[in-house]
Amino acid sequence: MSWQGWLALGVVLGLFVLLQRRRAVAADFLFLLALSVLTLAGVLSPAEALRGFANPVLFTIAALFVVAGGLRWTGALDMIGHWVLGSATSVRQALVRLAGPVLGLSAFTNNTPIVAMLVPVVVDWCRRRGISPSRMLLPISYLAILGGTCTLIGTSTNLVVNSLLYQTFQSNQDPRLEPMPLFEITWVGLPCALAGAAFLLLWGYRRLPDRMELVTQLGQRRREYLVEMLVQPECRLVGKTVEEAGLRHLPGLFLIEIDRNGEIITPVTPEDEIRAGDRLVFTGIVSTIADLEKIPGLVPAADMTYEVNPKRRHQRHLTEVVLSASSPVIGSTVREARFRQLYGAAIVAVHRQGARLPHKIGDIRLEPGDTLLLQTRSGFAKAFQNSPDFYLVADVEGSEAGRYDRAPVALALLAVLVGALWISTLWGGASWSAWAAMVVAGAMIATRCLTVAQARAAVDLQVLITIGAALGLGHALSSTGAMHSVARGLLDLLGTSSPWVVLALVWALTLLFTEAVTNTAVAVFMFPLVLELAAQGGWNPRPFVIAVALAASCSFLTPVGYQTNLMVMGPGGYQPQDYLRAGAPLVLVVSAVALVLIPIWWPF
Repeated sequence: MSWQGWLALGVVLGLFVLLQRRRAVAADFLFLLALSVLTLAGVLSPAEALRGFANPVLFTIAALFVVAGGLRWTGALDMIGHWVLGSATSVRQALVRLAGPVLGLSAFTNNTPIVAMLVPVVVDWCRRRGISPSRMLLPISYLAILGGTCTLIGTSTNLVVNSLLYQTFQSNQDPRLEPMPLFEITWVGLPCALAGAAFLLLWGYRRLPDRMELVTQLGQRRREYLVEMLVQPECRLVGKTVEEAGLRHLPGLFLIEIDRNGEIITPVTPEDEIRAGDRLVFTGIVSTIADLEKIPGLVPAADMTYEVNPKRRHQRHLTEVVLSASSPVIGSTVREARFRQLYGAAIVAVHRQGARLPHKIGDIRLEPGDTLLLQTRSGFAKAFQNSPDFYLVADVEGSEAGRYDRAPVALALLAVLVGALWISTLWGGASWSAWAAMVVAGAMIATRCLTVAQARAAVDLQVLITIGAALGLGHALSSTGAMHSVARGLLDLLGTSSPWVVLALVWALTLLFTEAVTNTAVAVFMFPLVLELAAQGGWNPRPFVIAVALAASCSFLTPVGYQTNLMVMGPGGYQPQDYLRAGAPLVLVVSAVALVLIPIWWPF
């Protein structure tokens, strides 16, 4: 091996070590640093170093981030989560109901926003049922990861591997290295996902701790408001009982009464039916009131100037204010306060510490020290933070209303994207896939499923930079002959000519490395290695490439191996050993299925 090969190998190994020892340093910075070292040393030319950033797969992944952001901002994923959980009463029932949608959605869109949307939904469900979220959140992360292995676009790892296949095929025209169609990997990815899901539903979730202290934390008493919600005719709760509507065990919120045309129904029973025009009176915490406010067709009745039009409502969110003694609304009832004229805001709910408020929220006479929950424009807090009318002004985090009226459009565009990518992977290649994904992402913005600013925020630049730099490092390992030497050494060390043994080794190495380094980078580094192993052994390279694509995505053993595992760590109260307890058997199940099926579908 030349000195360039030794340097490339040493830089990549050093990168692996730094990623483990310096977790506070951003991964994309370390990858760019490694790429810069090889470029300055002359191992790569500047054009070769930057070639990875011009790869069409980066544009495809960026567009998929935007599409996933549209699904999230329109509330499509959130509504699916609430609808699926329904009346489930146990952990197993909830996981069974979630498994199909999570696997299906993750197969066709980025799984990070899916988990991000489901975490608060599941935590709220756990609050209502008195169940620890530690039994559910990690299985949901695992299901999302498994779903991503089912199609070419399910995870960025598959797209990166396919891009490498495309580049290799362009140079040598080997039919065994043709790019993958959309559903080729499904032949083994789907059985692995089903086997993994079966393990999680039957036994895996029992391996996780039942930390009941989390339930106590979730149920801690916070500032409680009185809120009156009006049921509009188009509300999805109309015709359902209180139990069916999910209003029976709301976290930190209690349904006091139903006002139906002057007839007061109290106490409210689970069998009481909700009708259009009902006024539902709740007392409870602000976070759950914010969730109520997001249900289309359910609007606060305290101030009839409340914005209900979805096209304008998404520009508003919730703000808490404490009235001062000099406020001009002191002594007025909520109905008389004219908040819209004075402040451009609408009253949603009222809190008065230590006082029992009347159930007719519009008749409450406002006093100094009252805390009001307001619907405001985004600049309200900045405009009135120094106003003598309020002691305190604070935005309610996470209360922004999405474009829920655009959810059907977002789901339709997702279907168009899947069809377009399927066609382009069959006949168009990587460039056409990128173009199709970008057109659909543009359509998401054009149809107002999300704004341009939200689209920019949805794109994870760290992931794109890491992939682009990793592609450059992978080229260095391949072009310098480093991977050829490593492959030769591995075969000599094994002392066997069995391709199945080599396949198992490739699978195990990829699984090990993906827990230490980002999965797409591992796929890039392993790709030239498996090509060399197949070439020196005289085998078909495709089963080894498929193994790398699948194993690089199967990160179940550590919280840092995959971003969704890290996302659920805090809400689930997990420790690193929890990932090993539940993830190690799952790895064995998935590995057994994959190593049996890969040689069947792609013979050596």
